[in-house]
Amino acid sequence: MHDHSHSHSHTHSHNQEHSHNHGHSHPDREPINWHSLWSRHQNWLIGLVAVTLAWSALFTVRETEFALVTQLGKPIRTVTDAGLNVKVPLLHQVTFFDRRLRVYNPPRSEFLTKDKKNLSIDTYALWQIADPQAFVQAVGNEPAAEMRLHDLVWAGLNAAIAELDLEEIVSTKAAHVKTEAVLDDLANRSGTAALERYGIRVLDVRLKRLNLPEQNKQSVYARMRAERERIARQYRAEGEEQALRIRAEADRKREEILAKAYKEAETTKGAGDAAAARIYGAAYSRNQSLYKLTRTLEAYRKALDEDTTAILSADSEFLRLLTQGQ
Repeated sequence: MHDHSHSHSHTHSHNQEHSHNHGHSHPDREPINWHSLWSRHQNWLIGLVAVTLAWSALFTVRETEFALVTQLGKPIRTVTDAGLNVKVPLLHQVTFFDRRLRVYNPPRSEFLTKDKKNLSIDTYALWQIADPQAFVQAVGNEPAAEMRLHDLVWAGLNAAIAELDLEEIVSTKAAHVKTEAVLDDLANRSGTAALERYGIRVLDVRLKRLNLPEQNKQSVYARMRAERERIARQYRAEGEEQALRIRAEADRKREEILAKAYKEAETTKGAGDAAAARIYGAAYSRNQSLYKLTRTLEAYRKALDEDTTAILSADSEFLRLLTQGQ
């Protein structure tokens, strides 16, 4: 009995332990040994950190870019040559700027000329970043740069237009137009100011479109038509004067040519008549009857035709030659 009860109690205690184990299915894990982990992977981790730092220390500058290296927001140096460059990892930051030309198209504006005519003008400016460090310190970004550029160009153009008459801006006579010279001067002056203040180089300023406000168009068109009509009348008057001069000269030359021709004709005719008289004289002296007959026939040819009626006497020598042949 004792042995049986002992085995029973042992079985019961075993069952209790088994039930206790089932109540805690995930026994406590051993803590991670970081020191051991570091020891095993120390070289690999150091290599990874070194590669990461080395990679972050390199940066590439393209042909179309500037690179500005800063430290805590303060510019350190500017890289203008394309290629691979080095910076201090984590301490230095790099900002890239496009060095290519940009086209700025400001909104259309109205300007007043010296002769008090309003003009609606569209312009454009070609510019680029020349000094990245000055650019960052003065403006910081492209939209702000174009705002500053607009102020420079607009103010300069306004002052330049105010010194010109409308005919010096728009004219059919190229010699009167001064727009190109004025814009060249504006580009130089605004470019100098922009470079000094903002690190921007202005290469060119040009007019894209020039128009008149609607309220001024009709008066300007009327003035232009009147001017064209005046010039047309002047051309016509000059043409008529030239035509009269040409006709008078042609008439004079014609009279000279006719007079010379008449003189030559009379001279030739006189020489012919003289030669004929000599021939007639020689013929008359040789055969008077033949000469007389020839002269009579010539007289008939001139005096008689289909419409001639002649009344002659019976003993007329003129009639005798017709009837008797002598």
